[in-house]
Amino acid sequence: MATEGMWIPMLLKALNESEMQATGLRLTAEDIYSVNKSSLKDAVVHFNGGCTGEMVSEEGLLFTNHHCGYSQIQNHSSVENNYLKNGFWAMNREAELPNEGLYVTFIVRMEDVTSRVLEGVNKDDDEEVRKARIRENSQKISNQAVEGTHYKATVKPFFYGSEYYMFITETFNDVRLVGAPPSAVGKFGHDKDNWVWPRHTGDFAVFRVYADQNNQPAAYSPDNVPYRPKHHLPISIRGVKEGDFSMVFGFPGTTEQYLSSYAVDYTINVKNPAKIKMRETSLSIIDADMASSEKINLMYAAKQSRISNGYKKWIGQNFGLKQKKALQVKQQREKEFIQLATQKGREDYVRILSDLKALYQKAGRFNMAREYLIEYFYMGPEILRFSKSFANLILRYEKLETNGKLEAEITRLKAKTKHYFKNYNPPTDKKVFAALTSLYYHGMDKELLPAIFAETIMGKYKGDFQAYADMVFENSVFDNETDVLAMLDGFGKKQAKKLKKDPAFQLAEEVSTIYSKKIRSDQRQYTREIARNMRLYVAAIRDLQPDKRFWADANSTLRLAYGKIEGSSPRDGMSYKHFTTLDGILEKYIPGDRDYDVPEKLLELHAQKAYGMYGENGQLHVCFTGSNHTTGGNSGSPVINADGHLIGINFDRSWESTMSDIMFDPDICRNIAVDTRYILFIIDKLAGATHLIDEMTIIDDSWEKED
Repeated sequence: MATEGMWIPMLLKALNESEMQATGLRLTAEDIYSVNKSSLKDAVVHFNGGCTGEMVSEEGLLFTNHHCGYSQIQNHSSVENNYLKNGFWAMNREAELPNEGLYVTFIVRMEDVTSRVLEGVNKDDDEEVRKARIRENSQKISNQAVEGTHYKATVKPFFYGSEYYMFITETFNDVRLVGAPPSAVGKFGHDKDNWVWPRHTGDFAVFRVYADQNNQPAAYSPDNVPYRPKHHLPISIRGVKEGDFSMVFGFPGTTEQYLSSYAVDYTINVKNPAKIKMRETSLSIIDADMASSEKINLMYAAKQSRISNGYKKWIGQNFGLKQKKALQVKQQREKEFIQLATQKGREDYVRILSDLKALYQKAGRFNMAREYLIEYFYMGPEILRFSKSFANLILRYEKLETNGKLEAEITRLKAKTKHYFKNYNPPTDKKVFAALTSLYYHGMDKELLPAIFAETIMGKYKGDFQAYADMVFENSVFDNETDVLAMLDGFGKKQAKKLKKDPAFQLAEEVSTIYSKKIRSDQRQYTREIARNMRLYVAAIRDLQPDKRFWADANSTLRLAYGKIEGSSPRDGMSYKHFTTLDGILEKYIPGDRDYDVPEKLLELHAQKAYGMYGENGQLHVCFTGSNHTTGGNSGSPVINADGHLIGINFDRSWESTMSDIMFDPDICRNIAVDTRYILFIIDKLAGATHLIDEMTIIDDSWEKED
């Protein structure tokens, strides 16, 4: 059966080992996580803080998703050398490309530090007092743990702060791009296929971790050498069959399985619809402009992916939650909780739910104000946040000058400006600005809007958001690189005074200021009170069911999920296989299409069925699905078989499965992975990078196959 949960590796022996072995695992818990010997955990990295990667050779070679390395590939691309479009392969070590700011983090060990973190914390402490004591204790514990080493330590809360675990980590900052398939492989299907099964995307990229001569972390240097990991994953080309045991090892970002029915109601009926509408509007503009120009397409490729990813996820999440009646399920569970608490005389437990209901009712307007701010200010028109990045220079000019920091700030902003305008198209941003400013105004609680909306936009411009956008972009300096750099060259008191009246900066400043003055304090206070009640609620759930096994929500720490390879039947009359093949790519193929074009050489290899050792019965498998519980952050995670061999790289979930962040359903929740045989085939046969194949450990334990 599919298994819910994202389990803490150090607890596998006590909680999961026997069940995992009963369902097919041929390893021990210590083979997966150990501090005494090399184990699978030593091959898994947190990739740039948001994805996962895995070591696949003794020489620092690393696999992750194409979409996880997308920004790095884009940064190395130009119209003349478009690595996003055409792919990139370093045919020797000297050709591997460094990436400023990119890092990977290994877990050295983890430790339960709950009792030490909660020392001196009293049950009735105010939340701020409690938080301060926990922060102080955590810092002390962390400092002691890594004193005299180059390691770092982080203490993380679990079960809403009922338990705490410390993670000792080692971070490497010299990570170089080795290879990436063309977008027609690595992003095949683009947004149309995102969160969709059947899938045919070769979503992988190859990097290499470098270290100093002593195998220690070091800043980039030509003298660095490939890192020698404690463990790397052998790669199986046997393939997968229905019912095979599988596990996903990685850094899942966030789940919310313990949410109350009030929170689920808010998510389904208020929050998600508003955010979907905001992103749908901006995407319609960005997509059209990207289709009109290769230059704009390259500029906005990474930005469009970030916006679209959440957009489609929330649509699928709402669909799954409604289909599986998540709200009703939550309400029934709460009813049972109240009955059990009442039977055991715990009226204090019963009151937690009524308190949560009241808090969600009060917090709604402030929570939505925050959601709208995120979608408008941080995901919407770029001119707002770019202009706001000049606030220190504009508002504190004299202080910077007095402290001798003015030149450094100007130098920083010049560098930022040059980087910013590399991927910025003013006409596109103006259209996004007009459309999202309107949605922001109409969606927000009017009492929580800055005065500029009533006085200027709805007053002077009578609600004509396009006319207002025209004025902003005509009069602002922040949509023109030449103007910004010229202004910085001769920057003085006069320029600071003038920029205070810049219309883009004025709007950005008012939006952020009213959030600080009217929204943030109340929103954070309600968030703290909800978090406190959630801690009490989850503790009560666990207390009332002492024999039940519980797992902690994902929080970007190393976790293991396990299940099996299987297809799904998400709707009546629909049945999906657990795998797709190269034949399916040809079925979707549309020459020259942004989403479904196929490289000419891949067409030739398909026609010849030149799959080599990667084929199976005359076919080449591309992707597969499993019932492993995953979420954001699991992108790039290794999918591992019963013997500890890499069989795929996780990169997505089916549309319906996005509900698993809130409620896992074994019937429809499926993770999607690209098959390692397709990865190796692309590297070997399409790219001709056979030197990379040679350094990997390939396990050819194949079933009998046709050539």
